[in-house]
Amino acid sequence: MRSVQYVLGIESTAHTFGCGIASSEGRVISNSKSEYTPKAGGIHPREASQHHAATAASTIREALTAAHMTIGQVDAVAFSAGPGLGPCLRTGATVARMLSQLAGKPLVPVNHCIAHIEVGRMCTREDDPLVVYVSGGNTIVSAYSGGRYRIFGETLDVALGNCLDTFARELGLPHPGVPKLEALADEGRSFIPLPYIVKGQDMSYSGLLTDAIRRSKDHDPKDLSLSLLEVAYGMLAEVTERALAHTEKPALLLTGGVARSRRLQRIMDAVCRDHGARFSVVPPDLAGDNGGMIAWTGYLALNEGVSVDVEESYVKPKWRLDEVDVPWRRGH
Repeated sequence: MRSVQYVLGIESTAHTFGCGIASSEGRVISNSKSEYTPKAGGIHPREASQHHAATAASTIREALTAAHMTIGQVDAVAFSAGPGLGPCLRTGATVARMLSQLAGKPLVPVNHCIAHIEVGRMCTREDDPLVVYVSGGNTIVSAYSGGRYRIFGETLDVALGNCLDTFARELGLPHPGVPKLEALADEGRSFIPLPYIVKGQDMSYSGLLTDAIRRSKDHDPKDLSLSLLEVAYGMLAEVTERALAHTEKPALLLTGGVARSRRLQRIMDAVCRDHGARFSVVPPDLAGDNGGMIAWTGYLALNEGVSVDVEESYVKPKWRLDEVDVPWRRGH
């Protein structure tokens, strides 16, 4: 196989259709996206997939233009194969298959969760961190061991980002909900006891969310926002601290869309200081879902001979992080 220099990545797991191009030098050289925002409530998979289909061509064109490239100049096309919303994943995969066939380039399936980890490692230059991955759809504490990323704690139900976004909508806060909720919490003065549910190394956020919504009818939203964030982030910090002590990793990497939270960053930094570990966080422009992270992880995979025939390029809505072999980290 000839040397790989540039990979184009397609992201479409949930509300974002993204296209990015990454180089073998460890740089995301273009990263365009279009985000579906529902008029009310959470993500509607069918509507989101229709948005992706409608914006795919312009988003890809924008990414290629920003990189000063044509589709013929990339060495492969990578796509987010899962986990995610089925209709959204299928739309992105269809676009990726078409580009792969059109340009005669290899097609590379990428696990969305691993892409969040790898783009964080690339940007921070942390080789072997404990990873705290928090987003609207996932809340996972993991670390590499024996050929795969192993899970040392995860949510049992609702993801942290989904919990906070749902509560923000209940308060009538505009999208994106988490920064608006944190701004409200900064004005809170009283702590309201809420369900704190950690089971072993796993967290449960559904009961916390339900109780917070119930209490919103007769409590100050500032105090309730403060309390919700303290409990939600505290649960994650407890699990993270035990995982850090168990794995003895030298560093902690915070990645995913919720990694932009300054409040959560401060908490994780304090955990690291207590255990003598370095703290790093993915840059804000690569924290949320984006094609650049898919492109970079696609490059890593293709360099190890990972690709798939179009006929076998199935999407996997429930594709777990710990089911994926990570050959590019062999030897750690």
